[in-house]
Amino acid sequence: MKRTIEVYVGDSERHVATLRFDSQGARQSAGLEYHADWLASKERFPLEPALPLVSGMQFHKKVGEGSVFHGVIADTEPDGWGRRVIVRDDAKQRQLAKQERREVRADPLNALDFLLAVDDSTRVGALRFRDEQGRFQRAPEAHRRTTPPLIELGALLSATKAVESNSESAADLAYLRGRATSLGGLRPKCSVIDDTGALSIAKFPSVQDDRPTTKAEVLALELARKAGIDAARARIVDSDGAAVALIARFDRTPAGRLLYASAATMMGAEPSDVREHFYTEIADAIRRYSPRAREDLHELWRRLAFSVLITNVDDHLHNHGFLHQGNGQWRLAPAFDINPFPDKARELKTWPSEETGPGATVDAVMSVAPYFRIEKSEAVRILKGVERAVAQWRTVGKKLGMSPAELDMFADAFEHDERTAARRL
Repeated sequence: MKRTIEVYVGDSERHVATLRFDSQGARQSAGLEYHADWLASKERFPLEPALPLVSGMQFHKKVGEGSVFHGVIADTEPDGWGRRVIVRDDAKQRQLAKQERREVRADPLNALDFLLAVDDSTRVGALRFRDEQGRFQRAPEAHRRTTPPLIELGALLSATKAVESNSESAADLAYLRGRATSLGGLRPKCSVIDDTGALSIAKFPSVQDDRPTTKAEVLALELARKAGIDAARARIVDSDGAAVALIARFDRTPAGRLLYASAATMMGAEPSDVREHFYTEIADAIRRYSPRAREDLHELWRRLAFSVLITNVDDHLHNHGFLHQGNGQWRLAPAFDINPFPDKARELKTWPSEETGPGATVDAVMSVAPYFRIEKSEAVRILKGVERAVAQWRTVGKKLGMSPAELDMFADAFEHDERTAARRL
């Protein structure tokens, strides 16, 4: 199978490139070619560092479990939860077709099927994909809201529970189709329109949860903001007694969509890389691409300190990102997917530096401060402010509606020796 998909950027529908996809059995390949008009435009910029502004097809080699697409395109693919919904929906559609004696597609889902299964209106970032019939994918279905309002949270929650418990109906899957494909992770979630009309992500409790994870994520984001971090805005919404984390999308503004790239894409890192990666590498990308490098370096170091103090140890490169500012310049995106992990080893997925190792320690954080253009006295001042914010975790959690028992479940993430070490400084 060979497909040709046109790539556009933003609501203005600026045609920038052509994506060619080839599938021959298990072998899949993809290449991207910039449009001649884009290469000649004064507004041109490379979509990512690995896609320079040159004519001709540029191919991306799939590495291990990585994507067949270039990073900036792969960043818009459905996450683990979204893929789960897509696979279940495809199986259900095949089953119904057989029962109704309709023709059933013989080949399995391929990488392009997953990419184009994301709703055009809610796809992460500003990239848009138009198929051979001239329709942006995923196109809205007739007589169906593209993105549901908050009032439908109960139905969405019910559908996600059905998928998690393997009891979903065709109606459940139809309800989630295209919508349950948001940025990052395996946990159940869905795109929604909040009560202000803004695009948000609703993260639902999982049937497997043994503690209030959705409340804890909102708590972490609230504490991050108190610590002076530019974090995604979040709140807890009750849906028939279930706490849903409602997180505003930072890649949407009144002016339109913002192009997003993960830190992995900006660094050219593949998911299957055997070597470790470091905050100092993200700092290098900031130096290279940010028009306000000093601010972003200080922001990133503050986030590192915060992660250590709340035991946010799932800080892999896809949980850091950049937003395009124009002219090929990128700034650090707001912090997101920050969670306290009370039962995990205190080792970061992204190390502070190659020399420090993975240990989530104040010593490691302080040792890399000079790399982020931060003098020791300034580093101590920043760390002091971060620690004071984290110290309010019980008070903030109580204001969010968390009970003493629920807060106790996360105590080990917030109360530990590194908090003491930070206070000593």
